[in-house]
Order: sequence, then C-alpha cells, then structure tokens
Amino acid sequence: MPEKNINKDYEPKIVAFFCNWCTYTAADLAGVSRLKYAPNVRVIRIMSSGRVDPQFILQAFASGADGVLIGGCHPGDCHYSEGNYKMLRRFRLLKRMLKTMGIAEERFRLEWISASEGEKVKAVINEMVEQLKPLGPLAIPQSLDKINEELKEIPEEHTGKEEPAHA
Repeated sequence: MPEKNINKDYEPKIVAFFCNWCTYTAADLAGVSRLKYAPNVRVIRIMSSGRVDPQFILQAFASGADGVLIGGCHPGDCHYSEGNYKMLRRFRLLKRMLKTMGIAEERFRLEWISASEGEKVKAVINEMVEQLKPLGPLAIPQSLDKINEELKEIPEEHTGKEEPAHA
C-alpha cells in the first residue's frame, strides 16, 4: 500500500477510542477549556480501554481511517483494575500484526491520559495528525474493492463449484 502523500490538501481521518473515566473526560475538559486541536478525530467513548476489541481497530482501518488512537487511564489508575494492562498487551500484538500488513507504526497509537490532562489530549491529537499527513491516505477500502473485483474474475474451475455434466 502506498505510504506517500501526493495531495497537499490531504487531511487524515483518525478514529479514537477513549476510556470514559479518563481520556474521554480529558477530551471534554479540552473542549470546555476551548483548547484548539485538529478536527480530524472522531471519538468513540468506551467504558475502558481494555474493552477495545482488536476487530474494532481493524474495522476502523478497513472503513477508511488513516489512523487509530486509543486513550486509556494511566497504568494503576484503571477503574476496572487491569483494563489498561489488557489493552497494552493487545496493542503490542496488534502493532506487530499491522506492521506485517504494511501499515506504518505511526498509524496506530496508545496513550495514557488522565481526566485532568486536557492539554495532553490536544497535543496528542495534533501530533498524530502531523505524523499522518506525510504518510498520506491509507487507502485500504480501495484496496479491498480491487481485491473483490479480482475475486469476481476467478474462473469457475477454481471456485470449487461443480459444473453441470454435459451429455
């Protein structure tokens, strides 16, 4: 997949999964404090970063996200005891898997942000947007469309379907 940006007007799309108790509250604080951060992020509130299923991340990329950001409580501060440790293990495995799929490491990020760190939410989002701009669009949906078209062209003899007998 091409990782170079040709369009100078390109703005990356980021899907963010934020823990309800810490990072989402920090994002709310950033908004209430009128801190300016890039509008490129779509936030999904979850109860704990430990509840982020790896399929959510893969689906976000497959649906056109150029980056995925996960925000959770600082280690030891999770409202669900070990949710953030669970996410850390999943993050490391997913990062390795995404790399083998040709997805740049900068496209997937995990941050620990407490409820009082609105300024950090702003900084992380702005920094991620700037890291993604030079990479350009990920273009997985277009790649999937191309693969689907190629699959339609597979001759019947390779699909496992039996042809009717000729008399």
